[in-house]
Amino acid sequence: MTHSGLVARVLIESPLPQLDHLFDYGVPAELVGEVAAGMRVKVPFRSGGRVVDAYVIELFDPRAARSESARETDVAFRGALSPLDSLVSTAVVLTPAVWTLARRLADRAAGNASDIIRLAVPPRQVRVEKAWLAARVVISELGNRTDLRTTAVPTVETDAPAPPTAAIALATPAFVGYPTGRLDSAIMEHHRVAVAAIPELVQLADGRTVGRWAQTLAELAVATVGAGQSAILCVPDFRDQDQVQAVLDQLAPTVPLCRVDARQPNPDRYRAFLACLEPVPRIILGNRSAVYAPAHELGLIAVWDDGDPLYTEPLSPYVNTRDAALVRQQDSDCGLVLLGHSRSVETQRLVELGYLAEVNPAADRHPRIIPTDYQSEPDQQARAARIPSAAWQAAREALVHGPVLVQVASPGYAPMLACQTCKKAARCTHCQGPLGLKSASALPSCRWCGALAAGWTCTHCTGTKLRVVTLGTGRTAEELGRAFPGARVIVADGEHTIQTLGAQPALVIATRGAEPVPTGGYRAILILDGERMLARESLRVAEDCLRWWANAAALAAPGAPVLLAGVGGGLARALNSWRPDIFAASELADRRQLRFPPAVRVASVTGTAADVDAALADLGAVAGLDILGPVDTEAPLVRAVVRFGYARGDEVAHALKAAVVRNAAKRRKPKSGSFQPAPTLKVRFDDPELI
Repeated sequence: MTHSGLVARVLIESPLPQLDHLFDYGVPAELVGEVAAGMRVKVPFRSGGRVVDAYVIELFDPRAARSESARETDVAFRGALSPLDSLVSTAVVLTPAVWTLARRLADRAAGNASDIIRLAVPPRQVRVEKAWLAARVVISELGNRTDLRTTAVPTVETDAPAPPTAAIALATPAFVGYPTGRLDSAIMEHHRVAVAAIPELVQLADGRTVGRWAQTLAELAVATVGAGQSAILCVPDFRDQDQVQAVLDQLAPTVPLCRVDARQPNPDRYRAFLACLEPVPRIILGNRSAVYAPAHELGLIAVWDDGDPLYTEPLSPYVNTRDAALVRQQDSDCGLVLLGHSRSVETQRLVELGYLAEVNPAADRHPRIIPTDYQSEPDQQARAARIPSAAWQAAREALVHGPVLVQVASPGYAPMLACQTCKKAARCTHCQGPLGLKSASALPSCRWCGALAAGWTCTHCTGTKLRVVTLGTGRTAEELGRAFPGARVIVADGEHTIQTLGAQPALVIATRGAEPVPTGGYRAILILDGERMLARESLRVAEDCLRWWANAAALAAPGAPVLLAGVGGGLARALNSWRPDIFAASELADRRQLRFPPAVRVASVTGTAADVDAALADLGAVAGLDILGPVDTEAPLVRAVVRFGYARGDEVAHALKAAVVRNAAKRRKPKSGSFQPAPTLKVRFDDPELI
């Protein structure tokens, strides 16, 4: 294999932190002119004939002027470089913009760039990719383009070749309900804005009903494509994607649309990804990973309901979609819109800093919220009931005219049981998990391991009788069905997915986030179990509850009552007045006093006591830190929490990343006849449930 003199700088696909840097390989003469930055290659690694996957980040000739990145990391190496083993494909799948984003986000979170790229570039599907490349060759031969790496290719729906899409003439969206020019400027002038969604439903020309927020999001995207740029729309889950796509199908059916959805089969997902690489303005719609999609001339990133926990990536380095959108907006100089019925405390911080501008609806239109705690009840016991008498009356009257929504905290029948005698929570004798009932006739069973609890005995008082503590959707539906004989009862939760609903009378029992969208809106909405939702131990619990309840209230028909049961105080006032911004500002002020996120950033350091102490010692040179702990977690591990200002983020991330690399790279020689566990040091930044 003859060395051409060119050098390929590659990133190896590996979760190992010690491999999270670029490696230099020689480019064989036979690959010159074939290999390019962004392509997949295989490279030899260390000894034993091992070959690993990698991405080419750049090519350079060391005999000529070096690139800036090459000069920054230059080393005095004078030996012979190992050559690339093979070129996997000529498809350029890693764009410079996505690589830059991955590197910045990984550095910010002390993680690996390859872990971010794994989210951005789906696993290769050979047949799909070959068809895509073949279509590009056909287009080149037709004379539409001569450069195969920049030729437009077919859309997601077909593999047949197609010429580049011309500029699409689109009507300028009116953004009805917002001050003139405020949302237009976010697109034309690439502003960063926090937008309050209008809490109402709209009916499309084909009869489908969607949230007004979906229409606003779609109009922003269409206006962006009309200006010759691409738009990325991020929503929490497939239900939200369906609503936005329904509007786009009506508003701009000719605009290229790529849907990035984890529910897609792998070939469809990869086909959509390849379509995003085309040099054509398009709309990219998806969940949290959509923010990493390649986009031609990116003009807008819009995130709906940025406080939703589904935006937190569950895998290392755990980057939140909002943070990724903020970094990508800086890199691309595009517009950024954070849209929601409520406002996250993180967004409120950026508003108060002046980093985000506020855009509110032109008119103060919001649902009719009725906190039952503020109503005078002649019977105190009736007001404290799970469903107060005012809510019963509202539901009874509304059922004559259309559907009624009842939002509850938990799915299932009776998810939590307790001892009848001592009132202690009933626990499984095998794994100590909580006991629950799957139906009225079922035996109690463990929600963790599934073991039946026949003949259960309380470990605290030796009692043998159980009582229901919490009611799920199933038990609530059963009770309401008896209270409203003849009424149609519908359950919507994680096990029963229902996305849309007609205008006919029905009782809809739903968990938060699973509420179907009804034609014309709900005639009444009952929000139950508020006290139980607020009992969750989390810094964000009040913020989350306000978001859940506001999203449910936005499904109400005009003038329909929304009854909030069992909740008072500032949270009820914020929902009643529809001023989530004031509530977010109050929450942020409290967190500033306590030095809680997002007033500061946090990082958790978990590992053995020695490893954690060594990592914390590396932070000694960083000023302005608070270190809480270490405290014991699961033996033999301990955890420390580091609090720091945003200005110190780079220093903290660099120091902790160095500690992780050192811990992973050190050779541990096991003693004879003993097992030595792998390195355990784990670092996580900005964990929303840490405090």
